[in-house]
Amino acid sequence: QVQLVESGGGLVQPGGSLRLSCAASGPIASINVMGWYRQAPGKQRELVAVITSGGSANYADSVKGRFTISRDNAKNTVSLQMNSLKPEDTAVYYCNANIRRRFISIANDYWGQGTQVTVSS
Repeated sequence: QVQLVESGGGLVQPGGSLRLSCAASGPIASINVMGWYRQAPGKQRELVAVITSGGSANYADSVKGRFTISRDNAKNTVSLQMNSLKPEDTAVYYCNANIRRRFISIANDYWGQGTQVTVSS
C-alpha cells in the first residue's frame, strides 16, 4: 500500500532551523500536490506549504520568508526547510500527498504519521 514516512522533527531553540523530509512509497503511478500541514495542541490542522509536481509552491502567511518547500519527483519526496523558527511553530507536522496508484484512475489524499517540532529555549 501507499505510505508516507516523515523524518526530521525535534527540539530546537527559537531562531534555529530544522529540515523535515517525507518519502512516499508503494504502487505509485503519479503524485500531484505534496505538502505539509501542522496541528498545535488545541488547534485545528492547518496548511503550512504545498507544492505542485511542476514546482509551484504556496505558503501560509505565517511562514512566508522563513520556510521553503521542495520536492524530488524522481524520488517521490518532499522536504520543508524551516528557518528562524518561533515558539508558535511548535506543532505536529504532517506530510500530505495526492497520489494516483497504479491501475487506479482516481487520486486520493494520503497522510504521514506526523513528526513533532518543538521550538523552545
